[in-house]
Amino acid sequence: MDFYIGFTKNFKLRFEQHNNGFIESTRIKGPFKLIYYEACLDQSDASKREKYLKTYHGKMFLKRRLKSYLTG
Repeated sequence: MDFYIGFTKNFKLRFEQHNNGFIESTRIKGPFKLIYYEACLDQSDASKREKYLKTYHGKMFLKRRLKSYLTG
């Protein structure tokens, strides 16, 4: 299972763009299913969080956080 990590100001629009094939980098990987999201108060915090979640430790955090969901 692959994870997509990113941030946007308009989550609903961005998710629809990914699922409808309008985003080049994810066009062949959809359709997507939302299993987790976080909200931040400003773009600076969101950018820092995105960078962390893309690191090894950030990926391990997500796997631990979603373990029960991913294993059924």
